[in-house]
Amino acid sequence: MSTFDRSFGRALEDFEVGDIYKHWPGKTITEADDHLFCMITMNHHPLHTNAWFAEQDSVQGRNVVVGNLVYSLVLGMSVPDVSGAAIANLEIETLQHKHPTFHGDTIYAETRVLEVAESKSKNDRGIVTVETKGFNQHGQEVCYFRRRVMVWKREFLPARRRPYGDDVWS
Repeated sequence: MSTFDRSFGRALEDFEVGDIYKHWPGKTITEADDHLFCMITMNHHPLHTNAWFAEQDSVQGRNVVVGNLVYSLVLGMSVPDVSGAAIANLEIETLQHKHPTFHGDTIYAETRVLEVAESKSKNDRGIVTVETKGFNQHGQEVCYFRRRVMVWKREFLPARRRPYGDDVWS
């Protein structure tokens, strides 16, 4: 018998400059997703929530998904591969929305490792710089951002503990 723990994040030594992570799965953004995100974040711009306004008075001629939802979704897609075991996200160096995203678009994401450096002040961690791109179902790049993430070195990575013992299948 084997037991498998799903990988969720990486230690500093697992990152190699130039590596590309193709995050899976993609996510179709529904009108409900967009409206809920807008209401939660108090963004009541009619471009996102009023079909008549968007059709009559916007450049796009239809509702556009709020950019912060697209960014949040693409960032979230990268967590299992990049920052799931991180100490902290330190910085978003740049954030670009390259094409509009519309209700019904499906978003996919990929991340490339740009730099890996050991911490100068603490020997148990390091800083990883990555860039992440979000694409729609047509292959158009809709979102781009660069970020720096503080991660543990492997020997200091906290154990994945659970609030129960290992004998649940005995």
